[in-house]
Amino acid sequence: MSGGQRGATMIPDRVVARIASRAAGETGETGGVARRMLGVPVGGRRAARTDVDVDGDVVTARIELAVDYPAPVREVARHVREQVRERVEEMTGFTVRQVDVEVGALERTSRPRLAGRSRAEVR
Repeated sequence: MSGGQRGATMIPDRVVARIASRAAGETGETGGVARRMLGVPVGGRRAARTDVDVDGDVVTARIELAVDYPAPVREVARHVREQVRERVEEMTGFTVRQVDVEVGALERTSRPRLAGRSRAEVR
């Protein structure tokens, strides 16, 4: 290599998708849509499902996630868009053209407790 050439840095789509997925999870009110068996969630909280298209240095992302109930869905989606755009641009140097957010579920993060009563008394 001559003094003017420095080489190329390649960032695969799967790495950009992982960055976007983690960025979506940083908002604190989201997670992946849980797998369900007979309507009951199985397994722990998952990461948001993310698909990206990288064209040169321009990124288009689609994220499917669950929003914690009762968080305001539109506000959470807006925050996710901003967070994903910021993180992907900061970490890759790419331009994020679009971030589509699909809310696939509302999830309760914990069971509500009835005031003054234990779980055993409620059954």
